[in-house]
Amino acid sequence: MTRVFNFSAGPATLPEPVLRQAQAELLDWNGIGASIVEISHRSADFIEVAARAEADLRQLLSVPDDYAVLFLSGGATTQQALLALNFASPGGTVDYVVTGHWSKTAIKQVRPYVKVNIAASSEAGGFVDIPPRDTWKLTPGADYVHITANETIHGVEYRNGAPDVGDAPLFADFSSSIASEPIDVSKYGAIYAGAQKNLGPVGVAVVIVRRDLLGREGLPRADIFDYRSHAARDSMLNTPPTWNWYLAGLVFRWMLAEGGVAEFAKRNAEKSRIVYEAIDGSGGFYRNHVLPDFRSRMNIPFFLPDETLTARFVAESKAAGLLALKGHKAVGGIRASLYNAMPVAGAQALAAFMRDFQRLNG
Repeated sequence: MTRVFNFSAGPATLPEPVLRQAQAELLDWNGIGASIVEISHRSADFIEVAARAEADLRQLLSVPDDYAVLFLSGGATTQQALLALNFASPGGTVDYVVTGHWSKTAIKQVRPYVKVNIAASSEAGGFVDIPPRDTWKLTPGADYVHITANETIHGVEYRNGAPDVGDAPLFADFSSSIASEPIDVSKYGAIYAGAQKNLGPVGVAVVIVRRDLLGREGLPRADIFDYRSHAARDSMLNTPPTWNWYLAGLVFRWMLAEGGVAEFAKRNAEKSRIVYEAIDGSGGFYRNHVLPDFRSRMNIPFFLPDETLTARFVAESKAAGLLALKGHKAVGGIRASLYNAMPVAGAQALAAFMRDFQRLNG
């Protein structure tokens, strides 16, 4: 069997050792004579799996003790709505910084519940940068400020750490860049991420939230939408996505064994350097519109001279063992996602293909 280099933006490539371990354990997990997907989430066996996953994630991200870690059903879009329900006040205002498609999606999820102030937006310029911090119009007394750490579609990333937003807690969607480099969790009130890019399979989301914020009353909501209730039950208020949680735990263990986020930061910097050099060295045949200081390491969109060449690039790259390079429908073009499980060899193979394709079609 030959595995291709999978550049999918999510669900994304998973580490092969993790897939092989899951395959080997599928029918008989840990010698119990049953699959991990068949046992109760309330059993001692699964509770141990869940506790190990949380401990490993805390170690990976250096999560302080005064933060709760939740493993919840669904993806980041669900959490976007739950942030307002849990942390906004009746009649209050929340501030959002818009830097791409997913920033706009996050606003869409909270508008039914709260007043939204768009503190800054780079949409008018085509989402090629992040508005300078001194231009943000933050609301005095805002319930929170929300950013999208990495825009998966537009390829824009905060490269200078957490912005200072004053007294309001900073919330961040880290779905496509979590665990790709060290971050100072203490700079954020809450971090959330769908697992299906750097942390594991689709179907489970991670929420890391400062415990004191869980004391906020929030807005009226059902118990199942209350982060306090999930935290009190160790993310087992209802039946969680046990298979997804188990797989995420295997990914955490693999990342720690590989050297942790510091090691992946080095690999990710090298992978993105290789691809951006192929783009910038093409004499304009390939174009990335994001300003260099804001270029994403995780998701690299680029464009060819016309749609005919784009379609040919997608077809021929797939035939060459480079999967899922077609850009998102919102922007078109090509997109290479270089998450933690993508080896440096994948970026090298893509860059080589790009050079060959330009030579034959330029």
